[in-house]
Amino acid sequence: MPKGEYLQYGGQAIIEGVMMRSPNYFSVACRAPNGQIIQKTEALEKTWIGRQKWLKLPFLRGSLALLDALGLGIKAMKFASDVQLDTQYQPEDANAASKDSGGPVQSSKKIQDAAIGATMIFSFAFALFIFVYLPNLVAELSPKLLGPISPTMINFIAGMIKLIFFLGYIYGIGNMKEINEVFKYHGAEHKAINTLEANEDLNLEMCRAQTRLHPRGGTSFAMIVLIITIFLMTFVPRYPITGMPGNMFKDTGVRFLIDLAILPFIAGISYELIRFAGKFRHQGFVNVMFKPGLWTQYLTTREPDAKQIEVALVALQAVVDAEENKKASNGANLIDEPIA
Repeated sequence: MPKGEYLQYGGQAIIEGVMMRSPNYFSVACRAPNGQIIQKTEALEKTWIGRQKWLKLPFLRGSLALLDALGLGIKAMKFASDVQLDTQYQPEDANAASKDSGGPVQSSKKIQDAAIGATMIFSFAFALFIFVYLPNLVAELSPKLLGPISPTMINFIAGMIKLIFFLGYIYGIGNMKEINEVFKYHGAEHKAINTLEANEDLNLEMCRAQTRLHPRGGTSFAMIVLIITIFLMTFVPRYPITGMPGNMFKDTGVRFLIDLAILPFIAGISYELIRFAGKFRHQGFVNVMFKPGLWTQYLTTREPDAKQIEVALVALQAVVDAEENKKASNGANLIDEPIA
């Protein structure tokens, strides 16, 4: 597979499963409670945002890729949730117990979907508070602990606090049993993509031999965003309105808005660097430059077992087959679009 094509393949780990995406399709595969692998493949829809060609330009397409990944992630989570709750995929003893108690309980799909949507909104707001607002608030207090320091130093302290909070957060949640399972599927997803990019057969033996780290992984992207944020935001004026520190909460709120305004540009730069890392991943200098992101993936991935690798391979094979069928049916070239 040409490099320009495999750079368009990626994925996400979800509850008991993996979502994979290709240029024109996405596939979700989940391990059901009864042990079956349930999989579906759909063509990607062109949303209004996705049809805006100017958003696909370098340094702008990073934000588009994030929105795209978020949308597909929500769809994948809904599918995984449906599979886990569907009575036809429950173990036989669970179904028998359900019948004995008067029949299976059917959860309202609308309520379930609303709960997933609310969870995503809350998670997004929580992330902004923990990783953007709170570090700036803590940094605003630093002169009381360290004595008089410059606004530039306060900015640098805020950036370092963001990094510490991020690493501490993913280390902490990684010790939770449920998240640990998701991290195993994350490792399986990386192994499957690495197998594809190595032009190996998509089978268990080849996939198991691959590393669970990947230079285009989402964790690497997050680390690059944090590192660029530290270097760039350190030199952005901290008090553009008052010119000096005054009201702690007002200054923090203004800084929070500045961070949000600049974040899409930082994401755009980070996305281009991630694509560069994926294209030249076997070059020594690239491996050195992106080591921090790869090291962080030891926190967000776990070594998967055969069952988790099997799920990732089912999802990836589905989109590969869909692309091949599309080529065979109409001879169309793959669209050269970036993906997360």
